[in-house]
Formats: sequence, C-alpha cells, structure tokens
Amino acid sequence: MSLTRRDLLIAGSVVFSGVALFSPRSARANDEALDLVKQLTGRTATVSDRLHLIMPTDFPTGYTVPISLDIDSPMTEADHVRQMRVFAPRNPLIEVASFNFVPQRSLPRVSTRIRLAKPQHVVAVAEMNDGILLMTTTWVRVATDGCA
Repeated sequence: MSLTRRDLLIAGSVVFSGVALFSPRSARANDEALDLVKQLTGRTATVSDRLHLIMPTDFPTGYTVPISLDIDSPMTEADHVRQMRVFAPRNPLIEVASFNFVPQRSLPRVSTRIRLAKPQHVVAVAEMNDGILLMTTTWVRVATDGCA
C-alpha cells in the first residue's frame, strides 16, 4: 500500500487538529475557568458540549464584541435552564451578562454584544433546574481595550 501526498496531508491535519484541541493551554484554560466559577458561585461546574458559546476569535475592538449563547434543552418543567451567565475574567467587572429563562415560555438562546478589556477566555455558565452548572469557554482576541 502506498501513501499519496493527499493521504499525508489529511493525516497531518488530523494530528494537528488533535494537538490543538487537547493542548495543555486549552486544558489549563478550562481548569482556570472551573476555579473562577467555583470562586464566584461557590459551586463546581462541569464542562459541557450542551452549552454553545459563539464569538469571533479575533475582533478589532473590545467595545462591541458579538456573542451568541444557547443550550440544548427542551425547556420543560422537568428539564430546563434557569440562568446563563457570561464571565470575562480580565475585565474590571468580571460578570458581563446574565440571562434568566422560564420553562415553556422562553427559548434558551441569546445574542448580544459585550465589552472586553483584553484578549481572554470568555466563560459561559448555565444553571439547570436541578442545580447543575454547565460551563464552556472560548478564546477571544481584541485589538483595542473596550473597558477604558
């Protein structure tokens, strides 16, 4: 069996993607975010793929950075999200947004803009009706300080 150049490129990109996804930097960022949530809420969060935080990786100004946040939830009485909060640890005020939801009356998604002081990992936390905290993070690089 001979390998083609295409096979090598595909294999290389798969390896590179795996290294980027599971690098010590992203693991360290999750650990720091978990510690931050513990300090701010007094409870332990769980990293979850149910919570989706969508922000641009690079943005020219920190004054109006777009953010979309949603969670996979049926929003029934038995399974719903109570609250979603957004934290920016390198901002002067760490909690930048908070959203409350009502089962069977609201959709668990929001889109808005926030200010960011510096390039940083933005942290989103969702509190479910059973008290569990779900968390996700994303890296955002801003060129100018939006919290001057």
